[in-house]
Amino acid sequence: MRGIDFNKDWKFYLGEPEGAHLLDTPDSKWRDIRLPHDWSVGFSFDQERGEACTGFLTGGIGWYRKRFVTKKEMANQRVILNFDGMYNRAHIYCNGKLVTFHPYGYSPVLVDVTDYLNPVGNENILAVNIDHSRYADSRWYTGSGIYRKVTLHILPPIHIPVWGMSAFTERLDGDRAYMKGQTTLCNTRGVAESLLLKIAVTDDTQHRIVEQEYNVHLLKDETKEIPFEFEIDNPNLWDVYQGNTYNLSATLMINGQVVQEKSERFGVRMIHFSPDKGFFLNGKNTLIKGVCLHHDAGCVGAAVPKDVWRRRLKMLQSCGCNAIRTAHNPMSEDFLDLCDDMGFLVQEEFFDEWDNPKDKRRNNHERTVDYITRGYTEFFKAYAKSDLQNTVKRDINHPCIIQWSIGNEIEWTYPKYNHATGFFGDDGNRYRFWKTAPHKKEVIREKVSKIPEEQDDVGKTAAKLAQWTKDMDTTRPVIANCILPSVSYENGYIDALDMVGYSYRRVMYDDCHENYPSKPIMGTENKGQWHEWKAVLDKPFISGVFLWTGIDHMGEAWVEKPWPRKGSNLGLLDLAGFPKPPYHMFKSLWTDAPHIKMFTVPLEQSLYQLDDKGHLAYKPGESWERRSWAWQEVNDYWKYQEDEPVIVEIYSNCHEVELFLNGESLGVKYLKDVEDRIFKWLVPYAHGKLVAKGKTGQEVTETYLETTGPIKAILLETDRQNISCGADDVAHITLQLMDEKGNSVRDLHTQVTFTCTGPGILLGIDNGHPDNVSDFQSDTIVTSEGRCLLIVQGSNPGEIKVQAFAETLGIASNTVSMICHKETV
Repeated sequence: MRGIDFNKDWKFYLGEPEGAHLLDTPDSKWRDIRLPHDWSVGFSFDQERGEACTGFLTGGIGWYRKRFVTKKEMANQRVILNFDGMYNRAHIYCNGKLVTFHPYGYSPVLVDVTDYLNPVGNENILAVNIDHSRYADSRWYTGSGIYRKVTLHILPPIHIPVWGMSAFTERLDGDRAYMKGQTTLCNTRGVAESLLLKIAVTDDTQHRIVEQEYNVHLLKDETKEIPFEFEIDNPNLWDVYQGNTYNLSATLMINGQVVQEKSERFGVRMIHFSPDKGFFLNGKNTLIKGVCLHHDAGCVGAAVPKDVWRRRLKMLQSCGCNAIRTAHNPMSEDFLDLCDDMGFLVQEEFFDEWDNPKDKRRNNHERTVDYITRGYTEFFKAYAKSDLQNTVKRDINHPCIIQWSIGNEIEWTYPKYNHATGFFGDDGNRYRFWKTAPHKKEVIREKVSKIPEEQDDVGKTAAKLAQWTKDMDTTRPVIANCILPSVSYENGYIDALDMVGYSYRRVMYDDCHENYPSKPIMGTENKGQWHEWKAVLDKPFISGVFLWTGIDHMGEAWVEKPWPRKGSNLGLLDLAGFPKPPYHMFKSLWTDAPHIKMFTVPLEQSLYQLDDKGHLAYKPGESWERRSWAWQEVNDYWKYQEDEPVIVEIYSNCHEVELFLNGESLGVKYLKDVEDRIFKWLVPYAHGKLVAKGKTGQEVTETYLETTGPIKAILLETDRQNISCGADDVAHITLQLMDEKGNSVRDLHTQVTFTCTGPGILLGIDNGHPDNVSDFQSDTIVTSEGRCLLIVQGSNPGEIKVQAFAETLGIASNTVSMICHKETV
């Protein structure tokens, strides 16, 4: 985050101590912490009090306090605090006085404490009350506390605001980029003033390529926008996987003296969505290979160090993913910085509910909203505009952002329109994934025309949100994730949008493109199945998809089964960031480099059976064209009963694959013949080694599974040998059980205990399984698929050593070590 780091030396108290906001209240018994901080992730999972919707972790009321001295440089200046995210209902006090109330848990807020500070040299108390007693107020895990960073900004009376500079690409013409920008100037000095504004642009080598000067006269209490234009020859374009950026800097001078210097990053890139030809980035037709992501990261909860996101994004990038949808709220500034650097396209979403609430316990079955499930809706009318526009102002310079989404599956909450679609029958099946709209456009239009408009109407609210967005930025399209597009085209909702996102409605692409051809469409929430991507390849007017989801997240646990299921199990990566079977399917679809991965499952547990001719076929009720969210159960091992019939599934983009068992060929299969993109063999189990060789031209790619023996060793590996003491630096320690041949044992599990010596903090532990409800902040865990993950953070300079021990097996792991260095500022 930009600004002065304000995250150290905080104190925290879980509860409601008397006078917590007052200067003279003692806090010696409060806990010392460093932000970001999520207190809920430190709780034990609670089956009785917790709720499946938020992952069985509860909330509560907490207080944060920070003491700081009014320094000389703060005198006669504006002192602003930037809170990037607090969950939620935050009251911010300075020296005992309430400064502001900020209810939304995901939007940034600037807090001006200038008029509340004590004189220079005196101590101040900043106190923040977080009320997350309504701990099931969302449909997914939220976290609790000041879970994102805080920065301090000291601004002169005449200044550029914290979010007061922007630059964007107006057009690309040959080897030249034509740019536009804007700087906001504010005069809070009380008298008119003349000043000099210097604008400069530098590239990533600090070479100055643009210099401009503007003489500006500001009246008393005036705020003025200063537009400017510039050109860049042979620009280094921001692109997918190419995080090229430039630096825009501004210098304010009064009477020859510099009063403020400010800089922002931006990227040079052009985006365009065509109703007929899809998405274009820098003039090149580009498929959006996207995933939806929630803001938690498993065992670290919602307070996510940048290194944790970096590892996860790298894993997604390696399978060909190039886009992220922030489901269903703004992400942190740190996350967007990473997406800029790594070249991810981003759809930033603002809200999951508008005027009317969603039932957090039962998605799209709006029945009850009680105290603990009361969410943002009660604040929406008063705060939606500022929350939305603050987010846009903060994020406008991020080249990664290509769309603003004003809402997610909002239609459920305006139920008067539902039956006009024809989807809502007596069987209660609201989704009806495999049917186009039962009612034709004319029927829906007639039914909608007879429904009286109300004060809180989906079309009216959408129009307000879209306009508030466009008041801030017109360079990106406004979109929404529509679960009922057939009626949303007719009730004014889609009229407010620049393009339309379809939520699980791929079977309606053709129908809606024909009936409403003027607006671009794409999948914005799609099942992680081959048929969803095939629809994109078959229809050039579809820009791409956002799969549900890229990574498993906590909460929404009722999607599949109750306790102990703590999270959604529908991602390409699990809660610990380990790849799952669909990850390899989409790597074979989204990347060009040869890829091959093999899984197995007993025939009777599989999707398949033998037909009358003895060939493998899908069981009745199963078909690849209608596979829904959950991936079929398959195993990453070769270990069954002798002669047991076993299905071998192989996901590969190789043109042909040959399977061998103990050196004997079981035949060759060709990708052109594999309609469902899954190579399959039925193999009687035999102890030994299963090898698959994929061939494309002369290039051969190989993978294997070998029958494993008992656990004989524990392998520890770390992704970092050097970390700093900073809050964003962590080492990921992975543990894998091994047999005597050095093969990974995936079918056996055991409890392991970690020891950490040196200045290391065990930040979180997890095995990735959605049913694991052991404490995240622990040193002990039972493995899943023979593996687990430990995340370690450094507290002070020195050597950190980590080892694991399985007491029941009497086996210790190797020791991994890393050097923790002093934090660099």
